Amino acid sequence: MLATISVEDPATGAPTAIAPQCTADQLDDAMNAANSAFGEWRQDRVARQRALKELADTMESHLAELAELITTEEGKPLSESRSEIEGAVGELRYFGDLQVSDDVLRDDIHTTVKVIRRPIGPVAAITPWNFPLGTSVAKIAPALAAGCTMVLKSSPFTPLSCLRFGELTREVLPPGVLNVISGSDQVGAWMAEHPIPRMTSFTGSVATGKRVAAAAAPDLKRITLELGGNDPAILLEDADIAKVADGLFANAFGNCGQICVAIKRVYVPDRLHDELVEALVARASAVKVGDGHEEGTQIGPLVNRTQLERVSGLVQDAVNHGARVAVGGDVMRQPGYFFEPTILTEIDDSARIVSEEQFGPALPILRYRDLGDALRRANDSHFGLGASIWTSDPDRGAAIADSLDSGTVWINTHQDAIAGQPCAGFKWSGIGVEGGPWGLISFTEVQAIHVARA
Repeated sequence: MLATISVEDPATGAPTAIAPQCTADQLDDAMNAANSAFGEWRQDRVARQRALKELADTMESHLAELAELITTEEGKPLSESRSEIEGAVGELRYFGDLQVSDDVLRDDIHTTVKVIRRPIGPVAAITPWNFPLGTSVAKIAPALAAGCTMVLKSSPFTPLSCLRFGELTREVLPPGVLNVISGSDQVGAWMAEHPIPRMTSFTGSVATGKRVAAAAAPDLKRITLELGGNDPAILLEDADIAKVADGLFANAFGNCGQICVAIKRVYVPDRLHDELVEALVARASAVKVGDGHEEGTQIGPLVNRTQLERVSGLVQDAVNHGARVAVGGDVMRQPGYFFEPTILTEIDDSARIVSEEQFGPALPILRYRDLGDALRRANDSHFGLGASIWTSDPDRGAAIADSLDSGTVWINTHQDAIAGQPCAGFKWSGIGVEGGPWGLISFTEVQAIHVARA
């Protein structure tokens, strides 16, 4: 009998499907298939670009089906699931058009020296549950465009959408180019240690990222790690609360706060503190929390009981250390993994919900007296994924940006991205780059070709 894993609907807490539990032998088969396909796949760039565009069309034609699967297994509202698919379609089309040129260092009658990018080889990719298809395609598109093949494992909490996408790719890709598997965290550990892939691309927690890096070291595998964030938002003295409150709230509570680069803590000048709290409390009180399938739902559940208990524990710890709950603060008394949208005030930077990544719908608001103090406190973190500055003077905000230790700094927005924009993390937030030409290059090795003509 085949082993399986159970998939829950986080809106009810009840099992909704089962998915295959990949065995060690099946993983070997997938890796061998990727290795066998690599030699031919790497040869034809035009065919790769055409295939990525066809994948985009295929994904787009199944948008409603895939969005339904994401909402069922992850919990986010259908509108957010559709946006996730639309973003993935855009990624496939972007990398289907992207060309990275060779660099010619010299070309004369005596010598030609050029630098080319060669695909690194088969890749092991391990993706998280919060954006099951978005993060997967963010790896698939540049890797396949570069000429790599891939074995991809989805989170055991959200395997359904990735497995279905894997089925759809069979209509477009040659056998072995992309292999999608599912299973427990043990399967991910096997992948990180497997001798065939020359690179591991991982998105997830810092703790697991460290284990992936340790597993890669004996074989000198290349790695990219997109890990956690504890993203600060800093309001300057001239910030207009009426204009910025919607953006702050949306970028803190989207996907129930379960976004690596979401706003996790807000630093606000003393004189704006009460006005900001009042504005955010009003929005938290009015937002509709519920099943992502229901019309009008704006915030869905947390993904599982473990995440619910973590958020609840962090909020309770903050209260125990003197924080005030301005709104929310408790588990919702209904089936599923729902937590009230929560605003915390009068809180110290040492509280765990400030110093750690809460990954849930609870936002601490912290006072500051001068900008230098706010910047120091914002940087006082192991993380450095994203940050934002909110001001009526965007040019001043941009000038302050390089004072923040973050891979991305936004001014008067947060999480926005255009096609080709890189995503990288400082400190514990990651190693390497995803997105744009930098993301494609990360799946390649540099080769210099030196031709002596006389």
